[in-house]
Amino acid sequence: MKLLSWNIQWGCGLDGRVDLARTLGAIHQLGDFDVICLQEVAINFPGLPGSRGENQVAELSAGLPGYTVIYGAATDVPDGRGGRSRFGNAIFSRLPVGQVWRHLLPWPAEPGIPSMQRVLVEAVVTADVGPLRVLTTHLEYYSQRQRQVQIDAIRRLHAEACAMSARSPLAEEAGGAFEVFPRPAEALLCGDMNFPASAPERSQILVPFAGGEPGFRDAWSVLHPGETHAPTVGIHRVDFVKQPECFDFVFVTEGLSSRLKAHGIDAATEASDHQPVWVELA
Repeated sequence: MKLLSWNIQWGCGLDGRVDLARTLGAIHQLGDFDVICLQEVAINFPGLPGSRGENQVAELSAGLPGYTVIYGAATDVPDGRGGRSRFGNAIFSRLPVGQVWRHLLPWPAEPGIPSMQRVLVEAVVTADVGPLRVLTTHLEYYSQRQRQVQIDAIRRLHAEACAMSARSPLAEEAGGAFEVFPRPAEALLCGDMNFPASAPERSQILVPFAGGEPGFRDAWSVLHPGETHAPTVGIHRVDFVKQPECFDFVFVTEGLSSRLKAHGIDAATEASDHQPVWVELA
C-alpha cells in the first residue's frame, strides 16, 4: 500500500497561480498511489488567492479516475450569491472503502488570535496489509492551544474506534442505519499538523494510551531513528516559517509500524507551499 499526503494550498503554487493540472501532474510524477490524502481543497471559493471558484473535488476526481473520493468540509459558508463555499480535506482511494466519518475538531474561542474550523476525515480501507482506518487532517496554524485540544480530540476518537473494533454487533443493528460496519483499530494519521518535529504536540500524539489502545508511531522516526526530520515547508521561500521545518507527518499505529517500507518527500515541486510526503507499507 502506498499513500501520499499533501497540503495542496487549493492548487496555488509558489508563483501564485492556481493550477490543479500542475498539482495532478506532480502527484502522477511521484508514483502510483493507492490512497491520496489532500488538505486545503476548495469548492466554489473565489475569495482564495488565485482561485476562480473551481470545484476542486470534481477537477481532482477527473484527474484521478478509478479512485473513490471522500471530501470533508471544515468551512462551509454562504458565497454571497445563493451558493456555498467549502474548504477542507479529501481522501482519494482506489482501495475498497468501508464506512466514512467526517469529524469537526474543537474550535475554542481565543480573542485576538486568528483561527478557523478544522476537520478530521476518516475512512476504512481494505489493503493488502489488512483493513485500516485512514485519517487526514489540517491542524490550526496560529494557536498551539487549539492544536493541543484538536490532538486530544483525535486521540479520543481513536480510542473510541478501538473500542468499537472489539465490540460485537447486536441483532437489532442488522440492516438500516444502525448497522455496524468494521472499524479496525489499526490506523494511519497524516496531514499538515502545523507544528515542527521538535514541538510538544508531536510528543502529545505519540503518548501511549492509558487504555492500552494501539498507539501512534512517527513513520519518519521508525525508518530513520535518531535522524532529524526532513523538511516539508521552507525548502522554497515561504512567509510562515523562518527556516525549513517538517510540518507534514504520517503517523501509524504500532501494528502497522513493522510494515513500513519507505518514507519519501518530494522536495522539488513548487506547486504548493508544502511538499508532498508519502509512505509505503508492505
